[in-house]
Amino acid sequence: MKTPGYLGIDAGTQGLSVIFTNTDLTILASGEESYAMLPGLEPECFEQQPADWEAALTAAMADLRRKLTAMRVDMDVLAIGISGQMHGEVLTDATGEPVGPARLWCDGRNEAEGHELTERLGTKCPKRMTAVRWLWTIRNRPDQAARTAHLTTPAGWIAQRLTGDWTLGIGDAAGMFPIDQTTLDYDQSLLRDFDALANNAAASSLPGTALPSLMELLPAVRKAGEDGGSLNARGAELLGLPQGVPVAPAEGDQPAALAGSLIAAPGQVSMSFGTSVVANSVGDRRFEGISQAIDHFCAPDGRPINMVCLRNGTTAMNMVVGMFGGDFATIMPQVLAAADDCGGLLALPFMDDEPGLGVSRGGTALVVGLNDTAATPGNAVKAMLLATIFNLKLGSQELDRQGYPRTEIILSGGLVKTPQLGQLVADAFNTPVTILAGGEEGTAWGAALLAKFRDQTCGGQTTDWAGFLAGQQAGTPTQFRPSPAAVATLDAVFHRYQRLVRLHHQLESVAD
Repeated sequence: MKTPGYLGIDAGTQGLSVIFTNTDLTILASGEESYAMLPGLEPECFEQQPADWEAALTAAMADLRRKLTAMRVDMDVLAIGISGQMHGEVLTDATGEPVGPARLWCDGRNEAEGHELTERLGTKCPKRMTAVRWLWTIRNRPDQAARTAHLTTPAGWIAQRLTGDWTLGIGDAAGMFPIDQTTLDYDQSLLRDFDALANNAAASSLPGTALPSLMELLPAVRKAGEDGGSLNARGAELLGLPQGVPVAPAEGDQPAALAGSLIAAPGQVSMSFGTSVVANSVGDRRFEGISQAIDHFCAPDGRPINMVCLRNGTTAMNMVVGMFGGDFATIMPQVLAAADDCGGLLALPFMDDEPGLGVSRGGTALVVGLNDTAATPGNAVKAMLLATIFNLKLGSQELDRQGYPRTEIILSGGLVKTPQLGQLVADAFNTPVTILAGGEEGTAWGAALLAKFRDQTCGGQTTDWAGFLAGQQAGTPTQFRPSPAAVATLDAVFHRYQRLVRLHHQLESVAD
């Protein structure tokens, strides 16, 4: 007997994973395959071949099937969801074939274009935004620009290979170009301004060549539950599934993670700790102005999302754990037992630069306050973790100043492997924290959830995204409420931390 369920696909920076869930979204099995960056590139340059993603998808599906066969599960896929690393630049010709390697979210070659577009359009255009990358390509790779008929993201490219359609979920689309919150489509006024700038650039790099407008290149915007296409013959062959299976609009990893956190209401914040750290806050209105620390995109239903993203996540903390022997099972209980002021220790976690906080130089992580009594593994590791938490708090201060609500933090990522650390986050932000069952599963589960919503909208069961999410919680969540005494202690530590961060520019000169 076949087992009905949903297929979730997630194309990350280092590899691709697929999961198959039952109709209750319980993960039955997963498959994985890795891929690498192109070798030999300059520092801050990160590219991959889209063909490697396709090969990884086929291999991951084979891995999934082997596991399901061992379990004697014959999957009946009702719908497919796709998530992928946001802000990439995939350029294809009219047939859908790439005109060159894809540049990824972490590629730093277009910082100048980001500043230029932010000033020209009057809205935040971070250097990783896809449109920013496209302007750089027009100027620096005119041969590729001249052959480009479609511009999309990794998730959008995989979706097109499976369906033949150039569509994209609104969250991922907002990482390509700003979305108009009234029309829930690309901002037409800003598109005209962009085209004027792009045409000026092309006049120098592509004399005599008329570039298509950006709107002609971008994928069509779709909200959760809307038509993202269905498996065509090529897609069916790639996945080993029948033609016609519905595909949800492909989303970025952050909107998919937001969906996986079951977040839909203003005031809820999805906070994920890993190599990088992200806090995504559902807004009740559009953000006013431009903040260096805050980027903007959309939830899968189109609600505005304010994102604080840190390059420096738990890497520095993991480094300190390694310095004390690398045994997390031994050290994390000491971290939990350490005082909230870490015995007076303060740390900076900047293994890399941190543009949102004005930190332009990495390699400046440090711990201050060391003495005979304070220099314990628990204090040192906790101080480094608190530094990352405090950096998120620094980035969130502009949201606080504009009066955005923050009623609940949904915590996910590697940090929840030690769930008691949720109390530290609750105390640092003075906000209740919830860890959902399966909070470490990542974006592939969010993609499967998007597939289920697409299946239910196809069947006429619901079009209510918030109501749908409310009905998906499985298991018993773990919850933490702020402790007034700990909140007061951490507020005092935070004030000291802010003074230390303000001294960082002096460390940059010492590190040279």
